[in-house]
Amino acid sequence: MAEMAAASDEPEILFWVGCAGSFDARAQKVTIAFSKILHHAGIKFAILGNEEACTGDPARRAGNEFVFQMSALQNIEMLNMYKVKKIVATCPHCLNALKNEYPALGGHYTVVHHTQLIQELIDEGRLTIEGGEFKGQKISYHDSCYLGRVNGEYAAPRAVLASLESDLIEMPRAKETALCCGAGGAQMFKEDEPGDKRINIERVEEAIATGAKTIAVNCPFCLTMLGDGMKAKEKQDDVMVLDISEMIVQSNNW
Repeated sequence: MAEMAAASDEPEILFWVGCAGSFDARAQKVTIAFSKILHHAGIKFAILGNEEACTGDPARRAGNEFVFQMSALQNIEMLNMYKVKKIVATCPHCLNALKNEYPALGGHYTVVHHTQLIQELIDEGRLTIEGGEFKGQKISYHDSCYLGRVNGEYAAPRAVLASLESDLIEMPRAKETALCCGAGGAQMFKEDEPGDKRINIERVEEAIATGAKTIAVNCPFCLTMLGDGMKAKEKQDDVMVLDISEMIVQSNNW
């Protein structure tokens, strides 16, 4: 188990678990998978536990700037008290807030996404992974808005997937032109506007059309939306939606 930050002795990195990773049953599996990867790589990490609050990202996206700043200032006070320098997040929304929005309020940290850290560990030789069940398997990768277009990271997740020796088939809309999963802009927390088709259904149809057996994602919101989309299309038993960290753990039987 990772130690609480209060009791930890100079951890190499702080793992920002996030609201989804803490409380959502599906996203909790990603938290466990990524923690296993950190342990196998010999990374000494800490978490804030009950002292971690929401980054405030959903509030800002929904237009409530007051709640965002209240949450952010509370977190910044905590992070600065523990002299945190480097943070890793499995949620691109948390990543974006901590990396790009907290500095204006006094929170200055090195913040990376878990796929970026995993690729860094592979490059440094600190983590060796096997293709396992995904070797040669047709997979497709969904670019989340907040890791892709907002933070410009397209290479690291694909490099990690390449290390699994899988057959990556890109969807027609990928990288800079990738279609949102439907949860962006606080849509995750409200009913969507009337339309011909829900966005997650449209994205799932693109994914299914690739013939991939697994859709790799990097965000808890995307995990939920695409997973729900597969259920709506009754394809949940044919096409798996997995976070990249889960794929690594499964392929290595950790």
